[in-house]
Amino acid sequence: MSSNLHPMLNVAIKAARAAGAIINRAALDVESVRVSVKQTNDFVTEIDQAAEAAIIETLLTAYPGHGILAEESGSEHGAKDSDFVWIIDPLDGTTNFIHGFPVYCVSIALAVKGKVEQAVIYDPTRNDIFCATKGRGAYQNDRRIRVAKRTRLQECLISTGFPYRPGDKLKTYLNMLGEVMSQCAGVRRPGAAALDLAYVAAGYSDGFFEANLKPWDVAAGSLLVTEAGGLIGNFTGESDFIDHGECVAGNPRIYGQLVGTLGKYSKFAGAGDKATVRQAVLDNAAFGVQAEDGAAAAAAPVKATLKSKRIQAGDARPGTAPEPA
Repeated sequence: MSSNLHPMLNVAIKAARAAGAIINRAALDVESVRVSVKQTNDFVTEIDQAAEAAIIETLLTAYPGHGILAEESGSEHGAKDSDFVWIIDPLDGTTNFIHGFPVYCVSIALAVKGKVEQAVIYDPTRNDIFCATKGRGAYQNDRRIRVAKRTRLQECLISTGFPYRPGDKLKTYLNMLGEVMSQCAGVRRPGAAALDLAYVAAGYSDGFFEANLKPWDVAAGSLLVTEAGGLIGNFTGESDFIDHGECVAGNPRIYGQLVGTLGKYSKFAGAGDKATVRQAVLDNAAFGVQAEDGAAAAAAPVKATLKSKRIQAGDARPGTAPEPA
């Protein structure tokens, strides 16, 4: 990496590399513990905690007065009232890691008075460092990165993350996914949100969206995207989104088009939009029941249905659907 990096960013990179070394060593052992679910879960928890401890130790040794917000330990380490808070995900993509699927990363961000000013995402399988300092651009290793230049959603590759916790609104998500799939060139689900955002910043994908996210999933990636010339916000396009649990990112044109599609699915959407989404989900569910009958399935090509559902949901305006009882 370049020697003229901000001193705090240099410390963050050192911390990320220390965590990455622990993760890479553990990746060699993961096959041997993949015997039982409990054994695997204990192993991954142990790796998460060891990687996080290495990060926190590196950061607090350099900056003992700073605060910490980390996935494993919350805010139990560091100063409680500092304006400087490090937001840490020691291993984003644990399911991939368990299976030996080489898409996972370390994510470290520094927020100053609530605004992210330093960011590092480290991919230990490829030894890639994505980093940014506010106002100084975004980099992959020593190369300046920019978001992709495509301006039409139908030419774009979009990444996402699927809901995986019980209680996540799967049917609503599938509706949303169906709309985006029918509007773009391809959708990918790599499985590590922080790395997805780094890839948007680097121009490897054109956009990203996901719901049910935590601050440590998106804090570092948000600065990478904006420093690479992109936009990032919640589904309705608000830029102050880190605690909102939903995220969409892309270059300005693609971001605008994604917000146009995803806005009605936001938990911050208006009542009319929410009612429209509920009706579309019910319509799709009803279609699913009909399609179990062979004749109905044959008579209704899936692609046409996807398209007609998309137009129906997209053309409805806020306030046109009845309010829920």
